[in-house]
Order: sequence, then C-alpha cells, then structure tokens
Amino acid sequence: MNKAVLTRAGVAAAGAALLAGGLTACGGDTAGAGDGKATGAKAPTPVEVVKDSYLKTVPAKFATMDMSVTGSDGKTEQITGTKGWYPAATGIKDQTGGAGDQILIGDDIYTHSDKPVQGKSWMKMNLNKDGKPRYRLNDDPAEYLALLLGQDKLTLVGTEQPDGVEARHFKGSFTQADLLKADETTKVMEEANRQYLREAVKDVTSLEVDLWIGNDGYPVRVDTVRTIDNGTTKVSAKFSGYGTAQPVVAPPADQVADFDEVMKGIDESLKDSQRKLDEADQTLKDAGLGGLKRS
Repeated sequence: MNKAVLTRAGVAAAGAALLAGGLTACGGDTAGAGDGKATGAKAPTPVEVVKDSYLKTVPAKFATMDMSVTGSDGKTEQITGTKGWYPAATGIKDQTGGAGDQILIGDDIYTHSDKPVQGKSWMKMNLNKDGKPRYRLNDDPAEYLALLLGQDKLTLVGTEQPDGVEARHFKGSFTQADLLKADETTKVMEEANRQYLREAVKDVTSLEVDLWIGNDGYPVRVDTVRTIDNGTTKVSAKFSGYGTAQPVVAPPADQVADFDEVMKGIDESLKDSQRKLDEADQTLKDAGLGGLKRS
C-alpha cells in the first residue's frame, strides 16, 4: 500500500458502457475460455487479456483484500479489508504492527481510536497539505491493470493455482517511461483517470509485476516491487469478492472529529494558558513578589 495513506498524503466513476466489456475477447467466463484450446482460435495476447480484465473489474467497484507490504526499511505490514476504485478508497479492518481501523476515501483518512477525542471515536485528516493535490497510487485491482494496459513487455508465464484458484500468470518489468505511456494503445480508461495515473507514477522509477487473472476474468493476486527515489516497496495483494464486498464509506459525521479543528483548539487553549500565566506573572511583579519562577 502506498505509504502516503499513513501520513498527510483517488477520481471519476467509469461509464456504464464498460459493463458490457467482460471477457468477450477471451470467449466468456468459463474455465479454459480464452486460451484458444476450445475452438482452435488464436489465444488472446497478454495485452488483450489485461484490457478485458480491466473492463470487467472497473464496474465491480470494490473487492476484499489481503495485503502484505514491505517498505524500504524492511518492515512488513499485514493489511486486510476492502479496496475501492474510481474513486479510490481503502478500508483497513486489521493491520498488524500499525494503527487500528482506518478508512481512506479520496483525500480524507479516518482513524478509529478506543480513546474518543471530544467524545468522538474517529479522527479525520485531509492528506492534501496546504490544499495542494497529492497524487498517489491506491494499489487496487483496477489500478494494477491500468498500469499494464497496452504494455507489450507483459508476458504469459503459464496457468497456475495460487491459493487453489486456477489463474493465468503474467509477468513484466517496466520503466517509468513505460508507466507514463500506459493505455496509449488501448485507450479504454476514462481520460481523467489516465491523467491522474500518469501523475501518480512520476516518482516511480521502475515496477516489477506478477499478475494472476482467474478464469472469471478478475485479478486474484498481484505482486509488485516498486522503486522510487527513496527506496523500494514490495506488495503482495490477494483480491476476491468483486462486486459483493461491502462498499467503503465514511464513518457517521457525528462520530468524527476533525484533526485540524482539534489542533486549532489545542493551540487556542495553549495560548490562553500562556496568557493567564503572563497575567499572573505580572500581578506578582506588581505586588513586589518577583513574579513567577520559570525553568
């Protein structure tokens, strides 16, 4: 997962026409379809398979995730929950070695706490610093496929059964230049999504991908090694429950405290305390008592 989710660090919904995409070029969703064996037809290329999978995945909107993230510091986090796309959303239900429940929707991150603040159990923080847009990768199935749209470097390794699910395994290594031109030949992404993705990968110098697509056309696993200027992040993500996973939604407003407002209140309280100390100090001095002794 993009580390910006945990700090101050996403886009329009796809058209209904995508619903008709499916895996028609691969011969449907039946086992063995699309490999060219059943009818003697030419097997689809990796680019075609990824395109069809993207068109099928986009309207699903949400999927459950089981993700392992290893940062450049060598530390690994296990994350489970739900991923959403267009707009980007993440619901973390369990995170070993990290914060508790978290929800990321667009640019807002909500963190749950067992110790309520102002009587509210969720804290909201906007990830855009000073109101400036922050482009970041969401590590969701549609985004992984989008990065591979039109990528001729992607190759078919073979048919495997990761976690007992039969799937076609694809593999590829890509430079920043490759990532910036993703989808130029297929042209299936919404333009706003394409532009956002190009901005999000501008700090990625290289990307290694292992992708498994199930017989139903959905990605079941994606392993990536992403290198940016300050290090390398390894992600192994398993996805399921396409279209049936519970949507990622923001907590009820009456249970949410705004981080900036809370900090503003603390600042005002500190200023008020300092004012009172200054007044007490002056009172003591006026009384000839030397004022407050401060360390």
